[in-house]
Formats: sequence, C-alpha cells, structure tokens
Amino acid sequence: MSHQPEYLDTLETRDPHTRERDLMARLPQLIAHAQSASGWARILSGVHAADINSRAALAQLPVTRKSDLKDLQKLDTPFGGLTTTPVRQLGRLFMSPGPIFDPEGRAQDWWRFARPLYAVGLRAGHIVQNCFSYHFTPAAFMVEGACARLGCAVIPAGVGQTELQVQAMLTLKPDAYVGTPSFLKLIIEKAAEMGADISSVQRAVLGAEALPPSLRTWLQDHGVAHVVQMYASADIGNIAYESETNGQLNPGMIVDEDILLEIVRPGTGDPVAAGEVGEVVVTSFNPDYPLIRFATGDLSATLPGISPCGRSNTRIKGWVGRADQTTKVRGMFVHPSQVAEIARRHPEILKARLVVTGEMANDAMTLRCEVADPDAHSDLLIDSIRDSIRDVSKLRGEVQFVARGSLPNDGKVIEDARKYE
Repeated sequence: MSHQPEYLDTLETRDPHTRERDLMARLPQLIAHAQSASGWARILSGVHAADINSRAALAQLPVTRKSDLKDLQKLDTPFGGLTTTPVRQLGRLFMSPGPIFDPEGRAQDWWRFARPLYAVGLRAGHIVQNCFSYHFTPAAFMVEGACARLGCAVIPAGVGQTELQVQAMLTLKPDAYVGTPSFLKLIIEKAAEMGADISSVQRAVLGAEALPPSLRTWLQDHGVAHVVQMYASADIGNIAYESETNGQLNPGMIVDEDILLEIVRPGTGDPVAAGEVGEVVVTSFNPDYPLIRFATGDLSATLPGISPCGRSNTRIKGWVGRADQTTKVRGMFVHPSQVAEIARRHPEILKARLVVTGEMANDAMTLRCEVADPDAHSDLLIDSIRDSIRDVSKLRGEVQFVARGSLPNDGKVIEDARKYE
C-alpha cells in the first residue's frame, strides 16, 4: 500500500491562532446563513450577523439545547426550522428515538467522520466492518461517508448476529471494526467460542457508549492493537476524536476542524475557565444544518497544549458525565439554571453547588458558595442568598461559604447526596 500523509489535510496542523482567526472570520457568514431558516430566524431574532465575530460576541447568543429539539420539531416539522436546505433536496432523513429527526446533506463526508478514521491509520484499500445500526439512525452512514472519502471498502454489518459477524471477519478479513465497544467484545468472545481467527481486525474506532479503561485494555489484550474512541452525535456528526503516536494513545480528544467548541456552566450559556468541567456547546459550520451554540447535554473540559500527534486543535477530556442534573426535592424539580440564577443575583458568589442531603421525605438543601473570603461576609448576605433560594426554587435552603477553588471540578451544579437505603 503506497505511503500516504500522516494527516488528512493541512487544517489539522494549523497554528492555533490561525485556526481561531479563521473560525472567527467565518462566524458572521454562518450566522447570516442560519438566519435564512425560520427556526434560527426566530432564535436569533434581532442579532446582527456582522457583529458576531468573536467568542465574546458568540457567548451573548442564546443556547439551543439538544433537549429542546423534540419540541422545536413538533412546532415546525420535521427539523424545527433549523435546516437551510429544503427537505426534499437532502440526501437522507433519519428518525432517532424520541422521535427526533436528523438530516443528512449530499456533500462528501457530510458528517466529517474521515478525521477519526484517518487518525487511527485507515487508508485507501483498507476494509472496515461497520457495526453501527443502519436502521433509521445516522451512525452507520457517518462511517459510510468517511470510508467513501478515504477509499475504504465497507462491510455493512450493522448490529446483532454475532456468529455472522465472525464469519464475515474470518472470510473478508477487515482491517478495522467501527461500532460500540460492548458489541466488539461480544464478537471477540463469539470468535473464541467458534475457534475463528479474526486477527485481521487490528483497529477499532468506538463510539455511542462509554469505553472504560478496563474494556479498552481487554480489547487490546484480545488482539486489537489500536483502540480509539470518538465523540459524535446524530445532530452534529464528529465532534472530537482520539489519536495515537507510535502506537501509544494520546491524552484527550481532538476537536474537529469545522466545530467551534465552548464549555459552559451547566444550566447557563456562560463559558467556564479553561480546564473547568462544564457542558459541551457546539457551533457547527454545516451548510445544510447549521447549529449555533447547540448544547449537547454532555460534560467535558478542555486540556492545555497540543496533542503529541501534532494535530493542533483544542483537546477535550472526552465524556465525563451528563449536564442535566435536574433533581426533585420535596416533590419539586430543581434545575441547574435555577442554581445559576441564584448565583447571578449575588456577585460575591464565584461558583455555586447545591447539595441535597437527608433521607426519603426529609430532604435538605445547602447552597455551597465559593467566595473570595469565607470569613468576611455578613449574616445579611447569607439571609439575602437564602431569600433568593426560596424565591427561585420555591424551597428553603441553607447557605455555606467555602474558599475559592474548594468545590470539585466535576461540572456538578446540583449534587444529590441523599441516602436511599
């Protein structure tokens, strides 16, 4: 097989300042294009596209949450008025559980999945066993588009039928598996049961569920030399992906080149400090389905520096939890946005975390507030914050001041510490 470049294109190794400048230069055009769609025209009403040319300006725009899609799509079938390409001119129309409807355009590698496949070493002439579902949902077609761009042959295996999966691997000798990690484990176990040699599968690109370190090690110990995961969604496609250097996994996941990523405090649209865990918010430069400050519901954090592989885009930790921490207290729901509103009313609060304790039917709430000097604040401020808790949540809560930096960096705004046994 002829030698090919280490990187898919020169975008991956741009100077970070050049990338940032290029993304900011593209923003006004993206906003104007999005506003041609009825849904975005409503969401971005009054926004002057030419003014949105910096991260600070972008951060002033409203967040649209993945959890909003179902209601938006009911109001404006099928895509909530968020697509700029007419429905009948699209390439595929998907229906995910919910139902939530997702479009696919006609451009090559529309989901931008070639980058994670290329990063694990897949090239023209390789064979990929595609074990994502081909039924109504887009994941399998994300892989198809990438393989078409790279020149890889695809075994459209889908999910289930582990014995047939093993037979396909035994006979067709794919170089790579793409799908969920748990299903690959089932296939390997079935191959061992059948006495089948599936050692051709040296690469695995995994997604759609968590990959614990123990499972990654198990897959490597059972013959898959290169095991990487990627982070994608049915609305956005590829968001970020892992890479290797000399066969060693590099820390974090590299953000895709057509994604502008923010990490915000859960329940808000406010960007957090670099390295702080928060909700992943994506602005996607997709000409058919532009997404502006689209909150994924996932928690992550940025990592400093550039990946050892030489790809220079921002890195994130990967998935570290869910941002929706809505909790029921004494029969009433408390939302992260309410905690953010309480903190917003009191500038002395640098960071807040609502801790729910007690036992069933005997709940207690304490708002732990990071402040500059926990000993310097008056009872008057505590009473004022208590009043805000009651006003915003309709529930009583206590207040505790703690030192700056003492709350865990885990993205939690609401901690349910109740005992259920």
